[in-house]
Amino acid sequence: MLGFGKKKTQLPVDPIEAQEARQVKEVSEDFQKGVTALRDFIAPSSLVFSSNFFQLGTRYARAYYVYGYPRQVYTGWLSSIINLDEVIDLSMVIQPVRTEVILNNLRKKVSQLEAGIQIDTEKGRVRDPAKQAAILDAEEMRDKLQVGEEKFFRFGFYFTIYANSADELEVVSHRVESILGQQLVYSKPASAQQEQAFNSIVPQFSDQLQIYRNMNTGAISTSFPFTSADLTQDNGILYGINMHNAGLVIFDRFSLENSNSVVFAKSGAGKSFTIKLEALRSMMFGTEVFIIDPENEYQKMCEAVGGAYLRLSLNSSTRINPFDLPQVVDSEEADNALRSNLITLHGLMRLMMGGAQVEMQGGGGAVMPALNPAEEADLDSALIETYAKAGITNDPLTHGATPPTITDLYDTLLHMGGSGPQLAQRLRKYTSGTFAGIFSQQSNVNVNNQMVVFNIRDLEDELRPVAMYIVLNFIWNKTKADKKRRLLVVDEAWQLMRFEDSANFLFSLAKRARKYNLGLTTISQDVEDFLASRMGRAIVANASMQFLLKQSPTAVDVLADVFKLTSEEKKRLSQFPIGQGLFFAGQNHVHIQVIASPSEQELITSNPSAQQAAAEQDIYHQTLTAASNRSTPPQQQKEDLAAADPADGIFNMPPDPKVGPGPTRPTSQDVAHRKSADLTSGVMASTHSDTLLPSSGEIAVSHREDKKP
Repeated sequence: MLGFGKKKTQLPVDPIEAQEARQVKEVSEDFQKGVTALRDFIAPSSLVFSSNFFQLGTRYARAYYVYGYPRQVYTGWLSSIINLDEVIDLSMVIQPVRTEVILNNLRKKVSQLEAGIQIDTEKGRVRDPAKQAAILDAEEMRDKLQVGEEKFFRFGFYFTIYANSADELEVVSHRVESILGQQLVYSKPASAQQEQAFNSIVPQFSDQLQIYRNMNTGAISTSFPFTSADLTQDNGILYGINMHNAGLVIFDRFSLENSNSVVFAKSGAGKSFTIKLEALRSMMFGTEVFIIDPENEYQKMCEAVGGAYLRLSLNSSTRINPFDLPQVVDSEEADNALRSNLITLHGLMRLMMGGAQVEMQGGGGAVMPALNPAEEADLDSALIETYAKAGITNDPLTHGATPPTITDLYDTLLHMGGSGPQLAQRLRKYTSGTFAGIFSQQSNVNVNNQMVVFNIRDLEDELRPVAMYIVLNFIWNKTKADKKRRLLVVDEAWQLMRFEDSANFLFSLAKRARKYNLGLTTISQDVEDFLASRMGRAIVANASMQFLLKQSPTAVDVLADVFKLTSEEKKRLSQFPIGQGLFFAGQNHVHIQVIASPSEQELITSNPSAQQAAAEQDIYHQTLTAASNRSTPPQQQKEDLAAADPADGIFNMPPDPKVGPGPTRPTSQDVAHRKSADLTSGVMASTHSDTLLPSSGEIAVSHREDKKP
């Protein structure tokens, strides 16, 4: 018997082993059912579909498809939906189509349209413009497809909107449909197909609706979804939150063509808060900050960061000499240092010799110059002679000598011919009169600090523009000495814009600041007066970054004309809440919400109620700390602290034998009634307050209404 192969014999399976294998498999399956997978975390608690909406957990949603488009679509037609302040999921399905198939279809379509037009002509019917437009479009598309300039695609556009209630869903649905309808883009809810529409919108590439529109490359490109303004950079500081897309506005102002900025807002809208926040965060990158503070708003922040706070007043010891020359390293700048300072002093002298008074009394009409041409010539000669007497000439080697003062200029004018004595009399109040001392002595200001604040609140109104002018010149000389990255903040800049000389000087700073790595920030609440000035508009034009916070209705039209705002932006500008506004940087601008951490908020807030609350909290903490450090047993300390009344700061102290019996000490039942202890963390918490004091030894005590005598 011939055998071509042996049949393999299967070994008998042990029934016990087979049963054990089945048990192991069942146990493994049961175990896997109890394991929490990723889908368990991301899946909603429930999913209920209705005819024209569905519920995703506790939220309501409605899926749409777009079925109609205009003859031409333009770039950014989706931006109104993308930047809408609603939760919307967008899904686009783009499927390429072979060019030869489209060419054949277009050829047939053109033949049909031409035949239809010919039949209408033979029957004497009125010309149909729609057919002729379709022929032109088809012929143009055939030409572009033939040379490979265009491709053809099938485009499906679906979206889902979400809301917290059924009524809110209807409102949002109507809003979205109206926005799209205004652009002749028509959409419908996927009635009785909400589940299929939801599956089509979820990013799993499963188009179960298959509602398409044929589009070429140009039309498809207009639907690019990433059109919202984005001001996020890899480096820079955080300015706030982009309210269009909830992104972070991280920006470096020194990356622009110039680093100047302007801030316009009505009183209380948050302009000083915004600039303080920018200054604090800029310091973390090594930027030096100079601030002119007219209202004592920056003192707390300056002291917190270890800055120099210089108070300028007639009674203060701070002195600034306007005749100081900059110690310039650049040889070309050094040659022109004296001449540049002489030009600056001309403007200052005009301001000091009656320019400020003339401007304030002018009432907006024609203003006579403070000095006539003859007086200008005599003043120029006196300034040059005054520097020469101090040994300072155009030679840069002489610029290290001790500079003269206004008193020296007064003496020179008094003893020269022409109009010198008259000019000296007009200058006398700054040398030996009412305003003597503050600007007529050698400088004693040390600005070798990362933050320097010049406080001019205590200066008289007549002296304030002069002081701002001199301080700006002093900072400018410091800036020219070494080109470090610096910020110069001029708060309430409208005070400088009232006077022609000071406005010209501020404008010259704005033009030249970029060369010296300086960023000039001008803040003003008087928008109309600031922009009514020719120099004011020029300063805005030379600022690459602008902040527009909440404005008064009268200022909105002026700003809309200057910044080319849309009608929606104009409407919002007068309705912004505190801390929100428009942030312009270069060619982009966004709706921004300025945010600060609790620590920053405490340092920079200028809200009187918030400052008072913080001061009271500090006093209360200091009182509790002092009481906890007394040399008494720990248990006795707790009982004493429990008797403290934070409302009036009075302690029920133990009796003093020298004074006599004092108030009765609270019993242990009272103490237990008035405080609750967290034994796990060691923190004593107030029973009537949500505030916790997480430090060892500090105990927050509840306020008892039923005090014992």
